[in-house]
Amino acid sequence: MTTLRIAGGEVLHPDASVETGDVLVDADEGEILAVGDPEEVPEGDQRLDAEGGLVMPGLVNAHTHVAMTLLRGYADDKELDAWLREDIWPVEGELTPEDVRAGAELGLVEMIRSGTTGFGDMYFHVPETADAVARAGLRARLGHGVVTVDKDGAVAREDLETSLDVAREYDGVADGRIRTAFMPHSLTTVGAEYLREYVPEAREQGTPVHYHANETTDEVDPIVDEEGQRPLEYARDLDLTRAGDFVAHGVHVDDAEIDLLAETGTAVIHCPASNMKLASGMAPVQRLLDAGVTVGLGTDGAASNNDLDLFDEMRDAAMVGKLAADDASAVPAEAVVRMATEGSADALGFDSGRIEAGANADLAVVDLDAAHLTPRHDLVSHLAYAVRGSDVRHTVCDGAVLMRDREVLTLDEAAIRARAQERARAVVERTEKQ
Repeated sequence: MTTLRIAGGEVLHPDASVETGDVLVDADEGEILAVGDPEEVPEGDQRLDAEGGLVMPGLVNAHTHVAMTLLRGYADDKELDAWLREDIWPVEGELTPEDVRAGAELGLVEMIRSGTTGFGDMYFHVPETADAVARAGLRARLGHGVVTVDKDGAVAREDLETSLDVAREYDGVADGRIRTAFMPHSLTTVGAEYLREYVPEAREQGTPVHYHANETTDEVDPIVDEEGQRPLEYARDLDLTRAGDFVAHGVHVDDAEIDLLAETGTAVIHCPASNMKLASGMAPVQRLLDAGVTVGLGTDGAASNNDLDLFDEMRDAAMVGKLAADDASAVPAEAVVRMATEGSADALGFDSGRIEAGANADLAVVDLDAAHLTPRHDLVSHLAYAVRGSDVRHTVCDGAVLMRDREVLTLDEAAIRARAQERARAVVERTEKQ
């Protein structure tokens, strides 16, 4: 057994207390062995210096489309439906597996740099993303996103079969760091007849389901008009609200839907920056938390955010949560930090998001030596309101050091950035020629 001691800093504990302490991890098994007083924690075979820093759980970006880094800044300042149909879907139709690989690698570098150790991703050409994740050393729950709009039956079914096949083939690869899900895009972009046919197959193979739900009123009203029920009631009737399932956004949910989520154990991934940028609305996060719903945090894709920095997302979640509740005490700092760590990890089924013996050794060290982090009245407050992704000094996932002293060790950042820039330019050119 090779051990790694993260030493010399302060540690964020699961109860949100912060104390001086060291963390010892099994670098081979990727598990936290001990947390506590530096005098009591064994020395370790290797050492990672956390002096002047805060050791916290690695962040978990529970909903994104990581390869959309290639579309960062490509189409801004539109509402969701027009943005998708006029800009995003046409350019995505031109993406090759090599493009997705380049965009995924760029996103993985960005997440490692900002202390994210795990993420949930819905996209296509999933084998490329899976291979990039395996090489980068991160943890992920991946799935092939399905859209049946404007597709004939054979093409739509092929898309759905691909999602099931990917979920079956890639679950547990990369030494268990990659898990999977069946991922129909949303309740309005996948026909009910297909959901009735393929959701039972996902259940039969033991695969959880992830989809967009209640993101805009345009996703709510058609279901109410056509089905005579709210979207999540419709989803429940299609067996889409089991424990282990998770939905993105949940902006326009009513009290009955919130109760449904709590009763079924279906998690919600809050994406405040994307919701604000696309004018989708403000999710009732405090009401969800009060009802006992598991709430995680996600950036959504970089085309609608426009970054993958989950510290930014925490600040946004706290701010917009107060506005939505019309209450300055709503969605406090401790709640958003928990959402970005333990909440997201629980939603994705990862034994991460907390620093305690037996949990996954997924950690980040935040460097506190900065003007914007001085004075240190409350470090949990700083995590929610003041820390930036660039403040992360080290990133550790599954016991392996992915970034040390701000140098990414598992990926060639310079080469990835150059390749992504060229791939992004070329795909836009192809799209514009259509």
